[in-house]
Amino acid sequence: MALPAAGSSTRGGWRRALAVYADRRMATILALGFASGLPLALTGSTLSVWLSEAGVSKTTIGIFALLTLPYASKFLWAPAIDRLPLPWFSRRFGRRRGWTLAMQALLAAAVLGLGASDPRVAPLTTAVWALALSFASASQDVVIDAYRVELLEEPQFAAGAATVVAGYRLGMLVSGAGALFLAELVAWFWVYAAMAAALGVGALAVLLSPEPAAPARAVQATRRSLLGWFAEAVWSPLADFLGRPGFLAVLAFVALFKLGDALAGVMTNPFLLELGFSKAEIASVVKGFGLAATLAGGFIGGLMLARAGLLRGLLLAGVLQMLSNLMFLAQAKVGHDLAFLALTIAVENAAGGIGTAAFVAFLSTLCRVEYTATQYALLSALAAFARTGLASGSGWLADSLGWPLFFALSALAALPALLLLPLLSRKQREASRTTPWQPN
Repeated sequence: MALPAAGSSTRGGWRRALAVYADRRMATILALGFASGLPLALTGSTLSVWLSEAGVSKTTIGIFALLTLPYASKFLWAPAIDRLPLPWFSRRFGRRRGWTLAMQALLAAAVLGLGASDPRVAPLTTAVWALALSFASASQDVVIDAYRVELLEEPQFAAGAATVVAGYRLGMLVSGAGALFLAELVAWFWVYAAMAAALGVGALAVLLSPEPAAPARAVQATRRSLLGWFAEAVWSPLADFLGRPGFLAVLAFVALFKLGDALAGVMTNPFLLELGFSKAEIASVVKGFGLAATLAGGFIGGLMLARAGLLRGLLLAGVLQMLSNLMFLAQAKVGHDLAFLALTIAVENAAGGIGTAAFVAFLSTLCRVEYTATQYALLSALAAFARTGLASGSGWLADSLGWPLFFALSALAALPALLLLPLLSRKQREASRTTPWQPN
């Protein structure tokens, strides 16, 4: 089913676009996004504060960052989550709900285990629990992404993307700033125990929501031989994608769409510090005000795609992302001006939120229901690896070009993905109606 075309009438069209957010499934998606974002800081920024207080060396704290590698490699075990049933959980709750609840139970246990460890006495034990937490969290992300795509209908993908991003950001806020505030009042074990309890929001949402219908092929695949299962669970999702018209253009678009944002994002804080902004000013504007702008941008992105259609919405979102990077160029000219910084961050984060909603909706349309978890994990991993790899030279570029030229280049970095959109549109028109993605 295609997303609604642009230009159908005004008031009624916007009313229908807003009505998508009133669907009770959006409350489930919001709660699942919260459960997905909550664990991230518990092995990242929040854990680093705890380790610092415990007297752990900076070198060791840096090594702890490697324990988040499961987030980047979750596609390796996504086929098992896509296909294998879990004893009792799958029989009792269903294919997606069973995996989700099992991973949330494992995640809560890992959070409690990490909170009960003592990095002063046994840092290795703390590291093992942090790794277990990362693995459970990454696995939860795999099944939540699949559950979200299968729970919604295609016209709801954009609103669903905006909603899951909002929930994710709120979860990160609770486990980041919220956990640090709580740590001023109670011991670290109770901080992590509170975070484990907060995961119950996601579990309750799953228990109150239906199980998406499982395709016959997904059920049959669990009854095959090991070789047959591998072919169906691992090779078939990849072969299905590689056999589609214009798959190389799609992969290139996935890799490049957020490149300009990634280049600017890596260098934002060093840039602002060099302009003379204090850490407190950056925290209040970038982290606080910027979060509100991101959430608003995601909501606007959901409405925009519902009205404009997917490919036109992606074009608009890409152009907005490109133009928003020019705000940093203007900031470089203005210098240390807190009011202008608020405007810069509002424009950049809102555009980034619009782009993220559009991009997540696009990835959702690329997945067949038979292979949702595997294909989404592969596509999101490609996007993450590409952004990380291509943006790794941003510091060298900033040193070589200076801030104005660097941010101008980061804006131009959005062009390759935008130039691919006409090709994607043409390939879509050539594709058969059975192709899973049907953007306007």
